[in-house]
Amino acid sequence: MKKAAFTTLGCKVNFYETEALKALLEKEGYILTEFSDTADVYIINTCTVTHLSDRKSRQLIRRAKRRAPHSLVVVTGCYAQVSPEDLSSLPEVDIMVGTSQRHQLPRLIEQAKMEGKINVVNPVEGATEFERLTYRANRSRTRAFLKVQEGCTQHCSYCIVPQARGPDRSSPLPDVLAEVEQIAAEGYREIVLTGIRLGLYRDDKAGVDLSGLLREIEKFPAIERIRLSSIEPTDFNEDLIQVMADSSKVCHHLHIPLQSGSDYILEKMNRPYRKQHYLELVHKLREKMPELALGSDIMVGFPGETYEHHRQSYEFIQRIAFSRLHVFRYSPRPHTPASEMKGHVDPRIKEERWQEINELGKNLAHYYRQKFMGRKVKILAERASDEDDYLEGFTEHYLRVRAETKDKPSQWLGQLVWVEVKNAVEETLQGIFLSHA
Repeated sequence: MKKAAFTTLGCKVNFYETEALKALLEKEGYILTEFSDTADVYIINTCTVTHLSDRKSRQLIRRAKRRAPHSLVVVTGCYAQVSPEDLSSLPEVDIMVGTSQRHQLPRLIEQAKMEGKINVVNPVEGATEFERLTYRANRSRTRAFLKVQEGCTQHCSYCIVPQARGPDRSSPLPDVLAEVEQIAAEGYREIVLTGIRLGLYRDDKAGVDLSGLLREIEKFPAIERIRLSSIEPTDFNEDLIQVMADSSKVCHHLHIPLQSGSDYILEKMNRPYRKQHYLELVHKLREKMPELALGSDIMVGFPGETYEHHRQSYEFIQRIAFSRLHVFRYSPRPHTPASEMKGHVDPRIKEERWQEINELGKNLAHYYRQKFMGRKVKILAERASDEDDYLEGFTEHYLRVRAETKDKPSQWLGQLVWVEVKNAVEETLQGIFLSHA
């Protein structure tokens, strides 16, 4: 019995790709086990956003080989793509696969058993083909992730992703719809569309962009929810906003990275917008969707950031009133322009600024949740316990809800149900199950 263990660092795209690789190995007869267990093959899907990500990847590589010295260790993902030389020097690494050729993983494992160390990291700078990896990223069969776009050419000054993922390219519409059909047939009710720059999705042959893709997916009766992952503020157009507003299936939940509320810092970051553009976009979105759940990424401590820039960010975040924030400290990434900039911020100051904006984010999220007190909301049931008489899931606005019911909660798994919200405990809304939606 062959065993394979996976671990994943980084973004939702990475998690989607890990699930696809799991499926490939399962088809070859591998039994999936925990990364903390003994396995024949360990696959580490890496991130390289910061040097800390790289270090964590190396730690995981060494840990796997110590646990099972005779195992094969496979390193894939962005760190493998950007720094194959670093990884090739590690004796624990047996197979290196970057952000392409991953569909060959079962063959590469067999090859490495016979020939030893393998490096199949190929350049992605001029890539034109979309590598199709098909599988669901949620084994509970409620929410399915579907990657439809790859790559980015924005070259923000702190970011290594263009070097790791290559240029923008999209999955052809017929391939996307074939996978949607499979997702629907497998009983999923919700699809999450993902990509490195999801808003740039386009199939020129079919004459379809992201808004057109949404219209096509809406035609599948079994798919009741369509959720969008992160979209850059410059990638919205009027048609996309209108499709979201008009649709009964597209969730009124968006994640639009801001990074900073200071125009000076945005310029240093090489972000292609300023505060006014972001503010106008949010006004348009909320005019069409008043209760829109809006999340964002905020970076603190970017080189050259003064207290005044930090204050501007804090006030702008307050003004936008996000429903969810991902706040992170700037960490230098080698081979990016920002790492060579002057004015790096002291780690203690970064920590103070992170604490301030993270606390603000928590308060804004609490304020947003309060809007739903006493209201009826629809959730997709993802967890349930017949012993403890509860079921749990998310609203279209991506609010976690736990509902009490004595009506055999497990029967509603994977179904949309109505819940009346009564109160909140920390980040989870609490309510009473009402009925099937």
